[in-house]
Amino acid sequence: MNRPAPHQTSNNLDRSKLESQGTADTRSPPTQTALAAGELSAQTDDVVVVLLIDLAPGSLLWGWSRVVFGKWLLRHVRGLRFAKAMGSGAGGGFGLWPSATRQSLLVVFDGETAAEEFLAASPTMAAYRAHSRECCVAVLRATSCRGSWDGSRIGVTATTAVAGAPETAGAAPVAALTRASIRPGRAWKFWRYSPASEHALAQAAGCRLAAGMGEAPFLRQATFSIWDRQADMDAYARQGPHLEAIRAAQRESFFSESMFVRFKVLRLEGRFKGQLHG
Repeated sequence: MNRPAPHQTSNNLDRSKLESQGTADTRSPPTQTALAAGELSAQTDDVVVVLLIDLAPGSLLWGWSRVVFGKWLLRHVRGLRFAKAMGSGAGGGFGLWPSATRQSLLVVFDGETAAEEFLAASPTMAAYRAHSRECCVAVLRATSCRGSWDGSRIGVTATTAVAGAPETAGAAPVAALTRASIRPGRAWKFWRYSPASEHALAQAAGCRLAAGMGEAPFLRQATFSIWDRQADMDAYARQGPHLEAIRAAQRESFFSESMFVRFKVLRLEGRFKGQLHG
């Protein structure tokens, strides 16, 4: 992930046990100090992995320990730049009522090699698979990024299809991540828009999957979705309840911080809400 101002000290890339003193030499390979301090080079080759799981029976305690201590437990993972272990709404959705079993993990790596090593050989990834009855993995590169998450941005490391290119160029799957820190005084107004937006998303043409992610109850929320093609994503985003919610958020300043990222999907595999992907 890239800092909006590369030489600026991290505000709170990780307010938990990843915090430490000092900065890292951004010309060097990723180190634990770099992860802890949030000194993410503008030249890093950001690759994002999103993990969506449904905990197996008997694994609830293990699962919630990941949400509480997940970033600290990941501190030794090679090439890791950023990590968020999160819960989800009921049924993996976006409502106020949390799910006891649905969780997500978002991690950003410096390069595909580190990301694939994590998926193939990491004890953390093996444990997630062992404790889950459903596990879905998406490997992504950002094509655009607006805003920030705890003061950091995901580096744009992929391009979109060129205008005028053959139709097949725009038919590849794409993904979107929207996250926000909701102002406490605006939370009730924000959540009023959620049911209609969630219903519209469930009915949207071309939406392969959609998941709610909760970094903290009520006030730090994210939505992740994957679409058959760019045009399907745009059609949803630019009309109906979603557009109305966006306009309300801008007009009434719902968020103290927000980020919207679009991705190229490198790989999607596993099962989510009973549907097999990949």
